[in-house]
Amino acid sequence: MENKYDVIVVGAGHAGCEAAAAAANLGSKVLLITMNMQNIAQMSCNPAMGGVAKGQIVREIDAMGGYSGIVSDESMIQFRMLNKSKGPAMWSPRTQNDRMLFAQLWRERLENTQNVDFWQDSVSQLIINNNAVEGVITDFGIRFYSKSVVITSGTFLNGIIHIGEKQFGGGRIGEKAAKGITEQLVLNGFQSDRLKTGTPPRIDGRSIDYTKVDVQEGDSEIIGFSFLNTRKPVNQRCCWITYTNQNVHEILKTGFDRSPMYAGRIEGVGPRYCPSIEDKIGRFADKDKHQLFIEPEGWNTVEIYLNGFSTSLPEDVQIKALKEIKGLENVKIFRPGYAIEYDYFPPTQLKHTLETKLIKNLFLAGQINGTTGYEEAACQGLIAGINAHQNCENKEPFVLKRSEAYIGVLIDDLINKGTDEPYRMFTSRAEYRMLLRQDNADVRLTKMSYDIGLAKEERLKKLEQKAEAKEVISNLFAQEKLEPDEINPILAACNSSLISQRQKISQLILRPGISIKDLNKSEKVSALTANFSDENLLYAETEMKYETYIIKELELVNKMARLEEQVLPESFEYQKIKSLSFEAREKLTKIKPRTLGQAGRISGVTPSDISVLLVYLGR
Repeated sequence: MENKYDVIVVGAGHAGCEAAAAAANLGSKVLLITMNMQNIAQMSCNPAMGGVAKGQIVREIDAMGGYSGIVSDESMIQFRMLNKSKGPAMWSPRTQNDRMLFAQLWRERLENTQNVDFWQDSVSQLIINNNAVEGVITDFGIRFYSKSVVITSGTFLNGIIHIGEKQFGGGRIGEKAAKGITEQLVLNGFQSDRLKTGTPPRIDGRSIDYTKVDVQEGDSEIIGFSFLNTRKPVNQRCCWITYTNQNVHEILKTGFDRSPMYAGRIEGVGPRYCPSIEDKIGRFADKDKHQLFIEPEGWNTVEIYLNGFSTSLPEDVQIKALKEIKGLENVKIFRPGYAIEYDYFPPTQLKHTLETKLIKNLFLAGQINGTTGYEEAACQGLIAGINAHQNCENKEPFVLKRSEAYIGVLIDDLINKGTDEPYRMFTSRAEYRMLLRQDNADVRLTKMSYDIGLAKEERLKKLEQKAEAKEVISNLFAQEKLEPDEINPILAACNSSLISQRQKISQLILRPGISIKDLNKSEKVSALTANFSDENLLYAETEMKYETYIIKELELVNKMARLEEQVLPESFEYQKIKSLSFEAREKLTKIKPRTLGQAGRISGVTPSDISVLLVYLGR
């Protein structure tokens, strides 16, 4: 049996799968260790990918050559582009997925990826010598050696499942918890803490009265996540919407005395932006109803995910409350909702590469770093896998800036600010939202990934064609003019003011509420755009419409670049600089920022502290 590898990945969730694929595709010999080969890439919570800001992350993963976008496209049962009523910086793709097909396609991708080996087992200990990891020891007592190790343990480290007054060990319902790693890392100087997440009951779709709930259909145009030509469904499945009510809330309250959250049996903090139903009732007592989404688990199953009803209340209370919801009066469930509590390691203990500061060649990715969500986990896995490979080859670390990707924002937030609750990505966390759109993820990241050997030539060629198409479209629109007689009926239909003389298409496209699709109703414009794809037309339109805003953001990025280029030595002795505030000295010493720009984003480090550091760097 092989026992020497370049990279060992512990855990085969979304982070572990992306880490293994990235390292292997870069040329590393990879071993992926998972407790159960049947549960690779499980969608443990809702069967969906993307959403606000998360959709941008999936597109970024795809632009770099990761697999999440392709697998999501090929297993989707519904597609929606969220926030279409807002500007394009806010547009976020989201897919509803077939849970079983998603996992199957991920496994097939990994099995067809050269350099990936698999081992079904649990890792109980790391092999550490001279503050560097050299491999792992499994529950079977087998030693595997490697140059780098990536831990993507999800909710499994000392996981405890809570349902009412019952609690038992587990990393996911029906699967045992992982023990040993937390204790070993704490002995090696790491700080660990507890977080909590939860999931709703799974419902038998045959027991739902769909005539009483509101239908939610997918978009007529399926864009998807991948910049490649992926297989997409011809038809889509519907989702539905229903609501809780005061009767539901009163029934749920009867179980609060047996709730692990209210009784104090759960120590970990839960996700702020995805609270349990009991959390919602407590925190939003003024609301008489809460929205619930009835989401199918796949093409060929009756199992339903009730999004918005995450709970750890006793089973009898869950069922009684569900029967008071419109459309669920005769509901049957496959399993109750539950909460799970698990260990995580505050991410201020990591470098931007996701390598730990205390132990060399050891990388952490996913929920072990305090994040929540498949997308946040997957992008960390991608970056950790890339850098685990780079470590093996003694190559430069791969780090994304905040101005380059939502992935860069996420990792920078985690490293500098840490988190004491499950971290979720939002568009509001990014200061350069106009630069970090979902439609230009390939423009931002594909060449960068190609240069390190991850993104393939096929992606680079598509990117070059897209850039060329944008230039051609922009030039055509800047040269060609439309006559009032031809364009005024179209403008009138769009409630836009009419023109009295010929006007360039490039000027008309700048108008609010006017798109290339609208202008294509003109024979002249449709002739000009006939040879371009919808994707390229949309990208060109966005770049033209928002050029002024994009230029302003680029200017801001350039101004901030001065601070980002000021490297702070690792040996910098902050405690000796008494003109720094006490909090700044304490946090700078703990986090050891790589650059002055990073230092400025640490909570508690003030602009005056940065000025002091500038003076010392000057000296």
